[in-house]
Amino acid sequence: MTGAGESGVLRSAESSQRATFLELFFDLVFVFALTRISQRLITDFTDERRILLGEAGQTLLLFLALWLVWSFTALVTSRLEPDQPLIQLMVVGTMFGALVMAVAVPEGFGERAAVFAGAYVAIQVGRTLFLLAINRSEWEVGARLLFWLGLSMVPWLLGAAVGQPWLRGLLWTVAVLLDYGGVILDWPTPKLGRVRTAEVPIAGEHLAERYQQFLLVTLGESILVIGLTFSGSSFAPDRTTAFLVSLLTTVLLWRVYFHQAGHLLPLAITVAGRQLRFGVSMSFSHLFMVAGIVLTAVGYELSIAHPLGHATPVWLYAILGGPALFLVGRALFEYQVFARVSRSRTAGFVLLGLLALALVHTPPLVAGAAAAAVLAGVAVADALRARRTGPERPRPPT
Repeated sequence: MTGAGESGVLRSAESSQRATFLELFFDLVFVFALTRISQRLITDFTDERRILLGEAGQTLLLFLALWLVWSFTALVTSRLEPDQPLIQLMVVGTMFGALVMAVAVPEGFGERAAVFAGAYVAIQVGRTLFLLAINRSEWEVGARLLFWLGLSMVPWLLGAAVGQPWLRGLLWTVAVLLDYGGVILDWPTPKLGRVRTAEVPIAGEHLAERYQQFLLVTLGESILVIGLTFSGSSFAPDRTTAFLVSLLTTVLLWRVYFHQAGHLLPLAITVAGRQLRFGVSMSFSHLFMVAGIVLTAVGYELSIAHPLGHATPVWLYAILGGPALFLVGRALFEYQVFARVSRSRTAGFVLLGLLALALVHTPPLVAGAAAAAVLAGVAVADALRARRTGPERPRPPT
């Protein structure tokens, strides 16, 4: 870490690495936001009048925008002094904007498209301008961000203004690609070049803790879906079994995430050669895992509400595809921490794909139990590997 900047907003070497209570408060907004995303996906999977690919694609765009708001905030608060009143004001303002986005999610591609896009642009551009105003010493970084945000702002706002959903989807896809492309490419800008990530220090342990906390927030949202769905049904044996299988699956997702790599993430970021670049790469692996958990939660709803009912084949996208997507993110996460991928991750992903073909006409409860069995196998394989190899130390490829 560096010393405090001229305005006192940069983190100093003496700053606490722990997440603040305000940041935990900020995460509560995303419990609600993820619940809105889950409910929208459940509607996508159960409303036969809709085209699943198109509707789920719209929900994905809304989710990607929300994730970028959270991950940008985590990076910023890992760079700046968390107890500085101006930084706290920024977090509160972002929290308000994120809540507006979350409220707009159910009709985010309909009558509230302008609200969703307007709140997103206001957060991203407004936050950057605010930080430039209070810390002019890093104007080059801010200028790069504003350049890319200006590029994406056009399709975001144009998409909100058009009336055709397909055109809105096209424009917002371009906007999301620009936003994520800027992150991947280190925001290259005419005459300024790319952000030199090696020269931008962050509080690595703080950022690692924020990722860990958001995974727990996402698992908490899954438990909320399980509880709400089961509380609205009878205690029939089939629904009770689906409830227990769903809860077991959530526990297994927690276990698989935190085994080794999840626990060592703070140390991994600390020893990484380029901490900011490593932190950004963590955003993508956690994006896959969070998306997988949210999709798995949709499978919980389907399994508990219709445990032995007639399942359409697309329901397997959630029941089996959610855990598969989580394992993809977990494999990427393991590579980022240890520069390797365990065979159990690949085997679990392949097995879930084969099960999707074999269980296409089975009830949701059977598919859910199969997904839990695969995750249990991955967890057991992890435990056996740990017994053979003993404690490990992170070896990030960066």
